[in-house]
Amino acid sequence: MPKSASLTPPPPIIDQLDEIGSPLKYARQLSKVLPVVDQVDGAFDDLVHTLTFLMAYDGSTATFNSYRRESERLLQWCWGIKKISLCDLRRQELEEFIHFCQNPPKQWVGTKQVARFKNKQGERVVNSDWRPFVAKPDKIGNASALALSQKSLQALFAVLSTYFNFLIQEDYLKLNPVALIRQKSKFLQRHAYQEPVRRISNLQWDFILEIVDELAVENPAEHERTLFIMKALFGMYLRISELVADERSAPVMGDFQADQDGHWWLRVVGKGNKARMVTVSDDMLSALKRYRKHLGLPAMPYIGEQTPLIPKLRGRGPVTSTRQIRYLVQRCFDMAFERMQAKGLEDEAQELRVSTVHWLRHTGISEDVKFRPKEHVREDAGHASMATTDRYIDTEMRERHASARHKKLKPDFD
Repeated sequence: MPKSASLTPPPPIIDQLDEIGSPLKYARQLSKVLPVVDQVDGAFDDLVHTLTFLMAYDGSTATFNSYRRESERLLQWCWGIKKISLCDLRRQELEEFIHFCQNPPKQWVGTKQVARFKNKQGERVVNSDWRPFVAKPDKIGNASALALSQKSLQALFAVLSTYFNFLIQEDYLKLNPVALIRQKSKFLQRHAYQEPVRRISNLQWDFILEIVDELAVENPAEHERTLFIMKALFGMYLRISELVADERSAPVMGDFQADQDGHWWLRVVGKGNKARMVTVSDDMLSALKRYRKHLGLPAMPYIGEQTPLIPKLRGRGPVTSTRQIRYLVQRCFDMAFERMQAKGLEDEAQELRVSTVHWLRHTGISEDVKFRPKEHVREDAGHASMATTDRYIDTEMRERHASARHKKLKPDFD
């Protein structure tokens, strides 16, 4: 790797879709401010085809962001480090790229998520604080390791494979180097066991609820909403993307619907733009009534009600940023962690240091699959296959551990 290249943080390449417009026009404009587009043979065509590929994901923000992240990193590495075009990629180069992603130079790594571009005097300019990789400090200030997990590696291979297949269909590439790596991959492990689901404990959830309840009493104007969000994520297995308004949907109170038997459901648009109906429990219904009372609304939603499900605290309209909800939840996790520490429960609190918003969904599913028919849990969670739901059933693992728990290191042979 050329040392000078690795020491220079690369600028962002690809803006939001609504700022791109025509791929060809965008590539021409970018080449004026990013010399490498013209300096590396084939880079301009790489960019046009990549933008065309990403344009297909208009309307699915999460998918677009994921595909943009991985394809942009690959372009930055190809152009900035190797000085090659996508057309020059072979298995060896792609393996080098994977190793690079597992240990990028520190100049390529930031400590917080920031926008790639920003508006300045009516023009879009590069945000100099942006970096291709982010390694956030943990909750006690230690820098987190950037090593890619098996799940992240699998996602990276899946995205790049889709990307290369598109370029092959466009007659831009002749082969998919990911397919060559996967046959005998030294990166992806084959597990003879089921990976445990990451979740918070019942004790940790008790502390989190205690914190959020107190916040809602002390500052209802801000935290009655927080309390509802936390209960919705846990009680209805929601993803945070299913609470905010985006191109796919804008969740409103009218999405809560009663059937002819008086049972309540929530209509949700989830991954893959698939709509599903989620069961609303009696406890969740009580939480909804409390939340609506705080908002000055009737106890129950009415048919066609367009009140945003998660309104902004300042201004009008729905929350449109998953980052805002993620921040709220993480703040509650942090406060619960600190309270558990203060009460001498430091060991029990440790997982809250690394917990994420998605753990609430995992925890809700893990608890319910113990007593609900797994087919019902699957439908509410929006799992594409029963195999995904089965991951949350840990009865066999508990029994297996119980049978070995009292095994002696010094057996009694009497």
